[in-house]
Amino acid sequence: MVLVTIGLIHFYLWKRLVRDPLRPGVGRRVGTVLAVLLCVLAPVTLIGVRAGHFKWLAWPGYLWIAVMFYLLVTLAVLEIPRFLMLRSWASGGRTPGKGVSRTGATTAAATPVSPRGATDPITGTATPADAVATSVTAAPDSGADGNEDAGVGVGDADAGVGDAAAEKQGIERRLLLARGTAIFAGLTAAGITGYGVRTATGAPRIDRFAMPMAKLPRAMDGTRIAVVSDIHIGPLTGVSHAERIVQVINSVNADLVCVVGDLVDGSVAELGRFAAPLGGIQSRHGAFFVTGNHEYYSGAEEWIREVDRLGLRPLRNERVAIDGLDLAGVNDLTGEEQGDAPDFARALGDRDTSRPVVLMAHQPVAAKEAAPYGVDLQVSGHTHGGQMAPFNMLVKLQQPVVSGFGEVDGVPVYVTNGAGYWGPPVRVGAPPQVTVIELRVA
Repeated sequence: MVLVTIGLIHFYLWKRLVRDPLRPGVGRRVGTVLAVLLCVLAPVTLIGVRAGHFKWLAWPGYLWIAVMFYLLVTLAVLEIPRFLMLRSWASGGRTPGKGVSRTGATTAAATPVSPRGATDPITGTATPADAVATSVTAAPDSGADGNEDAGVGVGDADAGVGDAAAEKQGIERRLLLARGTAIFAGLTAAGITGYGVRTATGAPRIDRFAMPMAKLPRAMDGTRIAVVSDIHIGPLTGVSHAERIVQVINSVNADLVCVVGDLVDGSVAELGRFAAPLGGIQSRHGAFFVTGNHEYYSGAEEWIREVDRLGLRPLRNERVAIDGLDLAGVNDLTGEEQGDAPDFARALGDRDTSRPVVLMAHQPVAAKEAAPYGVDLQVSGHTHGGQMAPFNMLVKLQQPVVSGFGEVDGVPVYVTNGAGYWGPPVRVGAPPQVTVIELRVA
């Protein structure tokens, strides 16, 4: 299904960017070959690079996927004005001239005839009026005998020339429209992608949110929790990616740090050196970690041990007491497929309900299972805030909260955009974040 979708998208892009704006010739043939190569590049990148093969294709492949996405979005939007312009031109086509009938006969104004007749310009003799009338009346018959074919030929020739000119003008208009559409779409997609790359590969922005909590002890009023998710250390990131994120985390002087999943996209052997800077995270009460779905694609058990070695405490369906606050963490929902399912009862049951509890869960939708346990705040990631608008509208179909604060079955949920990216190194409309939640006494 994915391959068919990719094929159909590239066929549409070829039609709008190659066939429509280019006349038959070398340019169209080159464009067609390029479209085929790019159509192959997209699935090879999505499947091969993720499986650990063709790593050198990661940058060009993922960048093309981003450009492809924004070409598709831009061209889809342009279909409406394109349709209206073509329809307007079609309805404003050429109409036949009023002086020529469909049979080629000329409609002439009647020449006034004197009742006394007319004078023959050659002989100088008078011609009776009735003879003149007879001559005028007979003119069409005379044309039918010898000159009608000539009249029809001239009329049809004029009409043919006019139709050919109109057709040529229509072709030129459509060609100009197609070229303008292709140029605009190309520049727009390239510009948006360039902006998105700069945003995604830059330092995360600090997102601040004040959370009132009725059960919070006054001694903990103002407690700062740094929440970071979806770091996605991978073959494209290098070591500088984690270094930037740790620098931002440490700059907020958090009381505790919550890393809520999707830390990596690869094995410890492959990416361990890129994750090493995480050992430098600083906070008053330490840093804590829960699994995301991507840990289960990358060797979850191995990464849990590595994260623990780096100084981040994994919370695997468990909770810890931090002064007057409980901090709980559950495994990601994907863990169920590998026998490592979330256990909300173990993490949240049998606790002192007079104490506030903050739950770390990778996916916002987990709040539905946490609701019966009286959670005071759930912190999550997973959505990337949509990462590439307008994709965020589709994310809403799967997750109840895409970005920021929301409520799910009575559970207050805060979703951070994530500090990294998955797939294309592009973020549009959802900048990378480190979220600082300040707990306040309600």
